Amino acid sequence: MAKGNKVFKFGEEVEGYTIPVLNEREIRAAAGILFVLMFVSIFLAASKGDFLLLKYAVVIFLTDILIRVLVNPKYSPSLIIGRSIVHNQVPEYVGAKQKKFAWIIGIVLAATMFILVVVVNSYSPITGIICLICLIFLFFESAFGICLGCKFYSIVYKEKAQYCPGEVCDVKARQDIQKTSWMQILIVLGFIAYITLTVVMFNSKFSVKPHALFGTEIPAQTK
Repeated sequence: MAKGNKVFKFGEEVEGYTIPVLNEREIRAAAGILFVLMFVSIFLAASKGDFLLLKYAVVIFLTDILIRVLVNPKYSPSLIIGRSIVHNQVPEYVGAKQKKFAWIIGIVLAATMFILVVVVNSYSPITGIICLICLIFLFFESAFGICLGCKFYSIVYKEKAQYCPGEVCDVKARQDIQKTSWMQILIVLGFIAYITLTVVMFNSKFSVKPHALFGTEIPAQTK
């Protein structure tokens, strides 16, 4: 059978790579899409007590990741959208094995959320913690290209992961442009102190509701 004709398959066979791989760029794009969806839905649930969007988001997230693991990542809706967004970028190939392991962790988290939030129609500290974990995983993947779930692959399987994003699996000396000096660290700490001081000194002033610049305020709705 020719390469790429199998429906139920995990990872792509690419010339020059000894194991099935995936395109990290489209994975990051898909993670960004799911992060926005989950963040907005969690924000509405936490701030307004509106869980409707969160229920839909959990169903979407669970369905998408089940397709990735049980069928084929190439048929995942979020990855298809991600691929269309980054199709002009040079692929960055990563090992499929560790991604599958990470997404299985995602299935466990999403399935737990589905049972508690959608089926049981409840919320608790457990759902809050799981939501936070999901956001952290998606954010690190989309923003930094760091697959936190992949970090556990080597621990569980006792073998080194291959083809990690940015070659982080390979032990090598960092180049000068990658190194952080003490001066840069002090700048970051100084910036944090600056923000903290700003909050302390100007919080009461910043809390004042802005006035209409041109004197045309939006009229308050009357019942």
